[in-house]
Amino acid sequence: MTGSAPSGGAAKGGAGIGRSRLSPRAIGLIFAALSLLIDQGHKLWMLNVFHIELRQPFALTPFLDLVLAWNKGISYSLFTATSDGGRWILLAFTLVATLILAIWMWRTPLRVTGAGLGLIVGGALGNAYDRFAYGAVADFFHIHVGSFSWYIFNLADCAIVAGVALLLYDSLLPTGQPTGTTPQAGVEKS
Repeated sequence: MTGSAPSGGAAKGGAGIGRSRLSPRAIGLIFAALSLLIDQGHKLWMLNVFHIELRQPFALTPFLDLVLAWNKGISYSLFTATSDGGRWILLAFTLVATLILAIWMWRTPLRVTGAGLGLIVGGALGNAYDRFAYGAVADFFHIHVGSFSWYIFNLADCAIVAGVALLLYDSLLPTGQPTGTTPQAGVEKS
């Protein structure tokens, strides 16, 4: 006797290969939680186990060092907060922007968008926590080639950049592309 799997490629009630039953909201929440936890775990390890402040610079490759830099501003040290008031303004701005992105993540019908926004939200919350707990964001990775030195960043920054890359990728997909959407009737990418 031969049997056939139900339509949709799933056998025994499981999801088909390459098909997720997770909603874009769930995917976004998972990506946000993972990026936040990985970022904060790495920062705690670098500060309290590896003791980067005592070992810096620690060369990983000829172009990548581990260092400790406390960033009191935002990306590329813009809007550096030199006072407690400035720190709280930056923290409030970060939380408002993160809330707006979280609402977008909550409402999106697209999995790729949910994943990208989840990465951005998790990374932003990781850096916001640093600003709240330490007064500045802990950065560790320093890329340099010869006399050229790029800025110092952390894993939360990597999550934010990856999230933006996913949003850009999603924006380049043709309108109505079925991949990355949930099986909801009448929902199209606009």
